[in-house]
Amino acid sequence: MKTIRIGANPFTYDEAGSGDAVLLLSGWCQDHRLFKHLAPELARTHRVIRLDWRGHGEDRSHDGDFTTADQASDIVAFVDALGLEKVVPVSTSHGGWANIEATDRLGVGRVPRSVVIDWIMVTPNESFFTMIDELQDRTNWENGRSDFFGYWIGDTDNRDIVDHVNNEMAGFDYEMWARSGREIARAYRKWGNPMARMKAIAETRPVTHIFSQPFEQEYLAAQQEFAVSNPWFQPTKLKGTTHFPTLEQPRAVADTIRAFLK
Repeated sequence: MKTIRIGANPFTYDEAGSGDAVLLLSGWCQDHRLFKHLAPELARTHRVIRLDWRGHGEDRSHDGDFTTADQASDIVAFVDALGLEKVVPVSTSHGGWANIEATDRLGVGRVPRSVVIDWIMVTPNESFFTMIDELQDRTNWENGRSDFFGYWIGDTDNRDIVDHVNNEMAGFDYEMWARSGREIARAYRKWGNPMARMKAIAETRPVTHIFSQPFEQEYLAAQQEFAVSNPWFQPTKLKGTTHFPTLEQPRAVADTIRAFLK
């Protein structure tokens, strides 16, 4: 991994392949390892850049508290630092909030399309906020995190997914998990859901949501209904069984992204 400093913070990243640039962005309390199978698949046709968030890289030092808006600023500064005239951000989970904010700021000329993966598209119920609140409780945060871990892993025996959750994500401390809970809750309280946030972008452009979970038909139907009145939005349901399509079925994700970018 290379290191670049943006302001007072170190950021680790790497890149492979050539052609049009795609920028891979994980969710909170994840890093570039989430894309260890997807990156080489995409690098066959694109320049693929994996960027670790502030406080998430090989060097996890950072200059204090930060927000989703700060993450979006980091994306903009990173794109400028690398001199990328055009780039397609590809985010997973709640990394989508910073992705869409940066997409909005950079404009359609520099970000002609955007990809979000496995992001909760509908307004969550109160039980979701209860779990999120537990992440911010220093006396109970590990129990709250375990609830999410159990749901994400389910009954899969995919070693990459089990290791990603139990080792890689578990390697982040209370501070970062609490921050993630605060920022995720804040975003849903403000916008209601990601579809409403994307609709508020100043310059609409094609956005696709690639996902496997949840499995209920109503979840896909809500996105399809939104797409009818907002044809720039394209939901893409995969046949996977977990919250981590980049690890479970990287080729299907890469092929879907390539088709969308054409």
